[in-house]
Amino acid sequence: MKLYRFSAIGVLLIGFGTSLTPAWGVSKEIIQLQTQVQALQDQMTHMQQSFDERMGVMKNLMDQNTDSMNKVAASMTALQGSLEKLQADNGGKVEQLSGQIQALNDSLDELKARLAKVSKQLEDMQAAQQSVAAGQAAQQAQQQALAQAPPPDVLYNNGLRDYNAGKNDIAKQEFSDYVKFYANTDLAGNAYFYLAELAYKEGNFQEAVTNYDQVLQNFPTGNKAPSADLKKGFALIELGKKDDGIVELRHVIDRYPRSNEALQARERLRKLGVSTTAPRARGE
Repeated sequence: MKLYRFSAIGVLLIGFGTSLTPAWGVSKEIIQLQTQVQALQDQMTHMQQSFDERMGVMKNLMDQNTDSMNKVAASMTALQGSLEKLQADNGGKVEQLSGQIQALNDSLDELKARLAKVSKQLEDMQAAQQSVAAGQAAQQAQQQALAQAPPPDVLYNNGLRDYNAGKNDIAKQEFSDYVKFYANTDLAGNAYFYLAELAYKEGNFQEAVTNYDQVLQNFPTGNKAPSADLKKGFALIELGKKDDGIVELRHVIDRYPRSNEALQARERLRKLGVSTTAPRARGE
């Protein structure tokens, strides 16, 4: 806009100078004015050139910036597309990876269950093996002890000899060894009976009842059965189980009526002030 004004002013001045030129010649002032106008035109031309040059530089810079911006925009678009594609790809991969992880977790749980089952089976096998080993060890120990034990008749006679001699502790050990090693022999009932007698003498009536029961249950026809039945009744009375003791004594009388044990049972019942026979129920 400024260059346009300068150009217009220059044209007006030139025209004005031309109109002022007299027919007889150009005066000195007019020449000076023309010179100034020419200088002004030269300056305007130089300024126009400088402006054009600067505008060219600016346009070049603008073109470069525009090109750079276009490149940046294209790069951003490409980057956005790549990002969307990457997200899409990664989304599928994440889903696939999640499925694989879930499958691995399921397999791991199944493996843990199988491992627990195998561990339980292994523990059971170890327990069974230990039980068998313990049984074998006990059997071997019993066999070794049996090999070292005296013969049954010797062991029983030793126990009976010490019992009659009042060596109760030794006799108890010998009779205990006898029922331990020779429990299936005929004299085992006698050994249990003497163990019961030793417990009765010590006042251990419950242990005495237990050993009397061994005689009655396992050797009911043995020669010690009547005495075991009688003494069991006495032991029950000593334990405070009077009614049970009375029933046991009446059983002795019923089962062995002509025996010495039956006489003792009647005497004890008489002292207790009860009948030797059970009272009949009403209506009989």
